[in-house]
Amino acid sequence: MSVETSPAVVARSAVPQSVEALRVIHRAREARLSGGRSPAAPRAEIGASWDRVLRSGVDPDQSTDSVLLEMDEIERRRRASALGEVMPLLNESLVSLADAAQQIVVITDVEGRVLWRQGNTGVLRRADDICLAEGAAWAEASMGTNAIGTALVSRTPVQVHSSEHFVRSLHSWTCAASPVRDPRDNRLIGIVDLSGPASTFHPASLALVGSVARLAESEIKNRHLQAIDRLRSVAAPLLCRLGGRALAVDTHGWLAGVTGMPPVDRLPLPKSLRPGRVWLPSLGMCRIEPLSGGWLVQVTDGPSDESRRRVVLDLSRPRGLTVNVASAVSTWTQRLSPRHAELLYALALHREGRTASELAQDIFGDATRTVTVRAEISRIRRHLAEVLAHRPYRFGEGVEVEVIHPEHPADLLPRSTAPVVVRARTAG
Repeated sequence: MSVETSPAVVARSAVPQSVEALRVIHRAREARLSGGRSPAAPRAEIGASWDRVLRSGVDPDQSTDSVLLEMDEIERRRRASALGEVMPLLNESLVSLADAAQQIVVITDVEGRVLWRQGNTGVLRRADDICLAEGAAWAEASMGTNAIGTALVSRTPVQVHSSEHFVRSLHSWTCAASPVRDPRDNRLIGIVDLSGPASTFHPASLALVGSVARLAESEIKNRHLQAIDRLRSVAAPLLCRLGGRALAVDTHGWLAGVTGMPPVDRLPLPKSLRPGRVWLPSLGMCRIEPLSGGWLVQVTDGPSDESRRRVVLDLSRPRGLTVNVASAVSTWTQRLSPRHAELLYALALHREGRTASELAQDIFGDATRTVTVRAEISRIRRHLAEVLAHRPYRFGEGVEVEVIHPEHPADLLPRSTAPVVVRARTAG
């Protein structure tokens, strides 16, 4: 004896697939829009999404047009995303399947902005019609209920099919999406999505994108462990020479080495960490120095010893301007822009320090351009806070400073028009 399942039950328990089940969902959606009652209810995650987008004022009859990000901004976001590291893996594991199934793979950032898309050529052209394109915004607030935007809110894998989409022009589409988290700090880093015409719906799509998302997370974790091993090899000889308490951690605070104190799995770090003296709640006052792939954190049990710092400003090659900072335990080098080289050169000449207006005169020949000077010095101090003081701007007490000039004085920052540089070239 067979048991027939009513459309209302289908609508509540599974993704609607039959024509009748889709009609039931359509009626439920129209009732929700009009404020009326319906004999059937959508799946819980879809109903919750409809409520959210209604409250946010999304128009069900709106266009799916979106203001696309500029290509430069897309590239910047790609470089900043951990998903960029695993795109070859995602391509290998998902794109060929999507192409065969007449679907496309869409990867977004945490704002729902599309960073990558690949798959079936015909579907890519159709995706352009609904602005499922690189740089487009697919958060719920922009596009209503859809797998990408709803997965961003729910933080769980979501499948949205046909009339479950809030915006009517998406009813001919089906999509399944899964969040991807960074295993280093458990932060959401983006969404993996499979999208295609509604006729390409398959119930296994949700499990597929979920599995691929977990695979991406596993690959990021493996890469992280390899990076920790590299950092450990760099940090080990430094930690052996140190007295007192110190740790080597990666940029997320994961431990690569420790001396003089019990080990911890992870050291909480401020979002914006710079070299120099920093108060860390778990350790107190610390001295932070950059390492390749992380930070050396020394707990300051006594006064700071600035005398152990040496700065070498290398201006010998116009296309290779650098500053090198050396201490008793580490040495690191930072490339410089011509403007930053000019400012550091001015401070190297005036060890007593310079005010913002004096530096403005040195660099621009205009003492009123203090806002520009302060902004540029602030950028420099992101990396050189340990050796640069302010009020006035200067190299710290006891910091040894050496300037390496080019062989011929006329070659000193040859394109610079800064008065402090021009005087040095002509004096030579």
